[in-house]
Order: sequence, then structure tokens, then C-alpha cells
Amino acid sequence: MNAPSLKVLLASAALASATLAQTEVLVTSNISTSTTWTANNRYNLQQQIYVLPGATLTIEAGTIIASDTNIGGSLAVTRGAQIFVNGTEANPVIFTSKADVATWTGNNPRTGTWRAAANEWGNLTVMGRAYISEDAIASNTAAPNANNYGTMEGLVAAFPGDPNVLYGGGLDNDDSGDITYCSFRYGGRVIGLNNELNGLSMGGIGRGTNVHHVEIMNNVDDGIETWGGTVNYKYISIWNVGDDSFDVDQGWRGRAQFGLIVQGYSVPASQGSGWGDNAIEMDGAEQSDYQPVTTANIYNFTVIGQPTTPVTGGAGGSDHGVALRDNCRVQFHNCIFMDIGEQVIKNDNVDGDGGAGYGYNGTMAYTALWTTPYTTYSTVNAPANPAAFYTAQTSGNLIEFTDNVFYRNQHASAYTEANARGVFAAANNNVQATAMPIASLTRGAPVIVSGANTVSPVTQLDPRPANDALTSVGYATGTFFDSAKYRGAFAPTTNWALGWTAADAFGFYVRGDNWTDLGKSSRGGNGAPNLQVAGALTANVPTTFTVTNGPAVSFNAYCIGFERVDFDLGIAGIPGVTLVPNINTFGYVGLVAPSMNLTVPPGFSGIPFYVQALVFDNGAPNGIAATNAIYKIAP
Repeated sequence: MNAPSLKVLLASAALASATLAQTEVLVTSNISTSTTWTANNRYNLQQQIYVLPGATLTIEAGTIIASDTNIGGSLAVTRGAQIFVNGTEANPVIFTSKADVATWTGNNPRTGTWRAAANEWGNLTVMGRAYISEDAIASNTAAPNANNYGTMEGLVAAFPGDPNVLYGGGLDNDDSGDITYCSFRYGGRVIGLNNELNGLSMGGIGRGTNVHHVEIMNNVDDGIETWGGTVNYKYISIWNVGDDSFDVDQGWRGRAQFGLIVQGYSVPASQGSGWGDNAIEMDGAEQSDYQPVTTANIYNFTVIGQPTTPVTGGAGGSDHGVALRDNCRVQFHNCIFMDIGEQVIKNDNVDGDGGAGYGYNGTMAYTALWTTPYTTYSTVNAPANPAAFYTAQTSGNLIEFTDNVFYRNQHASAYTEANARGVFAAANNNVQATAMPIASLTRGAPVIVSGANTVSPVTQLDPRPANDALTSVGYATGTFFDSAKYRGAFAPTTNWALGWTAADAFGFYVRGDNWTDLGKSSRGGNGAPNLQVAGALTANVPTTFTVTNGPAVSFNAYCIGFERVDFDLGIAGIPGVTLVPNINTFGYVGLVAPSMNLTVPPGFSGIPFYVQALVFDNGAPNGIAATNAIYKIAP
């Protein structure tokens, strides 16, 4: 087991100490002026609380919002308000119930026991002013209109036309704040049929809003649901939700990268209200000829379904890996889809809410979208500037799956639709793997969730890539995406979900030899090299560092040290390298082949090691393909 960094250990100790001294603050009224919630208090939502227009709610790192169980406490951010959830890896913000807190050891949020539970408090709902497509409002138009709006699912209007429950507008760059390093546990609330609170609800959220390192653990309904807007997501973890894990409606035009979905169950109940339905559900527009229509780009997701026939026997299983509905257009690249209950890709056509599906009113047929370039825009109810309106996709076809790994999807129809659409044509670089594409996975015994249906929950997971997932043919580029030349949500050396998530606190992750990937400065000329590690930095035992995915003709320099310093190569066209480790008397700097060994002398246990590979490319204009740095505290 790898030891955490000294910084994380000290922060954890401080957080545990703070939790013992916290004062409970009952939140009983809406927030109308800018307010900060601090880590020395513990906040208890007593009812549905709104952050009102013009107000900002800031939540400090390490703050815990633990509401009384089953009284309906919840938080919603209205249009024109903002929320800044400023969690960090060492000190995440946690939204949960007192029933969860009761399982913590010594009041420490880095501990706890998983329970089959949900509905113990509400959720976080954020409402913004970006474009949406919603036909339930009589005054809304089929073409994009800044006056179009929707009424947020799971909220109850205080009076007809209550503005606190409305979302949508015409500001695609709208900024509702930041949500970073935040764990949502045991949430949800059922108002009525198809009217429930999700783990995180995002209505009409603009791309000015930053959302990364967000976890949903157990929820009665969906994990994250997004209605329209242009918000982007990075580093999201969704475990054991009662319906769809990642759900999209009403014309989302965004990007997402690094997502982990683990299907299971939150409570024993019917499918969709307790155990998982579709892993990813993508609706195009509330009526399929409306615009905006969902047009999205997704990289590096790891989707672990619930098999129709669980590993240890029984009936049950989740539905589809990706369900496509109502004219949506989406691209999936560098992903892993494994143990899916039914079809890995499903033409679901309509969402059951009265929509007419693909091809309605002159819109493009479903089959045509798979062969139509992303630059082809629908002329039905079109915006005036479609190229500026739809910016998430930058290459390829309107629907495409490329460079993904599919593994152990055993339903009789698992690949029926994928085969019909040519997903496994050689040019798409998709792989039907015969070996596990992640490091390890263990399931528990089947649990009866409803009738004769059983679920075999994931109890241990190391989601880092293995075998066919270790490298990809293509990889992401652009201002939002990171260049990650592997398949799935995790780099070969790193589990980014350790330390701040409930899944880690509950012991679901294998905490093996884990390093922190500090990132890359540039892809450079040819390739996106990754620095990988084999070994545990045990005294006198060699640890092997290897550069993979480098250019064909290159040489490498490894830098090893104990401190992180800033350094700039000063080469035109290459961004400043801010991750080069300090070079000192212990360490190695030199030109080597793709691999090198480091033997740690005795007496260095607990010392931080920074390792960086500089990959020099003979074919690149400036001679550098990329730099990559990783960091670890020696055990």
C-alpha cells in the first residue's frame, strides 16, 4: 500500500481535528446575500434552501454539509446566483447525511462504511442562463431563444411562475461558479413519477462554470443530470446510483473527460429507482426537432456496468452502456465499456416523454448521423450561427465511437447495434478485448434488489488501465482536453479518485502502488509520451520507469529529485515546463533508452520523489516531443 504524501497526511490530521471541534449550523432560510461556509462549522440543511439571484455562496475546503436524515434538506442555486465549492484533494467538500457521519471512525470523513441507502437528504441543484431546448413551456420556441426556459425537476414552486425553480436563457458563457473536489453521498428526493432529485442537477449551465473532481455515491435517481447548456466536466466519479449514471437532456453542447461509472444499487427497489438503468443516457432535445440539440464530445471514460447474469449467478443487470435518443449527436473516444448489462450502444430513439425521435420533421435519420461530418448542421429550427453555436465537436462524424475498448459484454445483443453501425471497422480502432482492460475488479455476492433481480456490486477496484487500454491510437487535443494517450479514465500510474472520495473512504479502491501524475507541458511534435512506473520504491528493490507512446526516433532524459521547482526551457513554441524536479546529489540525469531503473537506498522511507522524463524528438521542430512528471512519497 502506498503511503500518502506528507502534505496530505498533515491536511488529513488537521481535517480530522477540525471535525471534532466543529459547531453545527442549522441552515433554515434562503441565502440572499453573499455568504461563506467555513470548515470549522458543520452545516445542516433543514429544508430546501435557495441561493437567490445576486448572492454568492462560497464553501471552504474541508467543509462538511451533513443534514438530518430524511427531513428533506437540500440546496439549489438560482439563475443569477453563484456557488464556489472550493474543495481540494486533501480537503474535499462533502455533502451527506448524519446517518453517513455516524459510520465515520473518530468523526473522520476519510473513514466510513458503505450502506444500501439513498434519499437521506436532497442534492445540489444549479440553474443557469445558457440555451436549452424544452417544449413543455407553451411560450418556448423550437429555435434557440434567450427567452426559453424550463422548470427544474425535483424542485417545488412556491407559487405559479416562481423564478427560483427556472433555468435557461441565452448566455452560453454563463458562469455559475466552481464545483471542485466535492463528494455527494446518499442523496435524492422523490417528488413524484419522473420528478426526482439527482446527485447533481445542472440546468442551463454555461461553459464559464468549472466542474471537476466531483463524486456521486448512492442516489435514488441519476448521478449527474444535465439539461441543455454548455458546461464541461472533468474527473467525475459516479457509483451505485438508482437510475442513469450520466444523463443528458435538452441540448447539452459540452465536453467531458476522465469519468468513472460503476453501476450497482443504492437501495433495494425497482430498476430506475434503486438499481442502475443506463450507464450513459443521451437525449437530444425535449422534442427532437428543437434546437439546441445535444452535440457532445467525450473522452476517457471507464464504464463498468452490471452484467445481466452476474458473475456468481442470478437474474438482473443494468440496461445499456450508451442509450441514444431524440436526435442527439455524441462522440466517444478512448473509453472502456465493460460488463454492460444489455447493448453497449442502443438506438433508444425516444425518451418516453412524448418526443418523436430521430428523423422527425425533416431532421436527419439516426443511421445517417454515423456517416455525416460534424460540420453538417441541421437546418430545422436552426440558430443563425450554427458553427459558433456547436463547438464541442471538432472532427469526425456527428455520432462516432473511436479508439475504445469493449470487454466482457456478454448479453446476446451486446454488440447488435455496434456491429450494424460499423463500430468495429478497422479505421475506428475499437477493440473487443479478450483480457481485462483495467488492473483489477472484484464483485460481491448477488444481492436481491427487487423480485428475482439481483445485483453483484463491485467491492474492490483498481481502475487503472491494463492490456489493450494502456495505449491508444489517437488522443484528445484542444484547450479543454488533456492529451492522454491511453483508454479509460485513469493514467497507468495514477488513481485520481484516491484521498477525497467516499469510494476510497469506504475501501472500494485497491490502494496499490499509486503515483500522482503532475501533468505534461506539451505534446510537441510526434506523440504524447506517458511516464509509467513498475515497482513500489522499496529500499534496495529496483523500480522501473518507462516512457511509452513516444515518437519513433527519440532519446530520453530522466530527472529525479526530492523537491518540485519551476523551470522554463525558454524554447519558442514550447510552454514553460513547471514540473521539472530539483536536481541534487541523489538522483540521475542522463540520456537513456525508454526504460531506466532506480534503486532507493535504505533510510529514504517517506521521502517524496519527483520523477520527470524529457523526451527529445529528432523529428520535431524544436526537438522536444513532450515532458511528463510524476510524484510519489516513498513507502
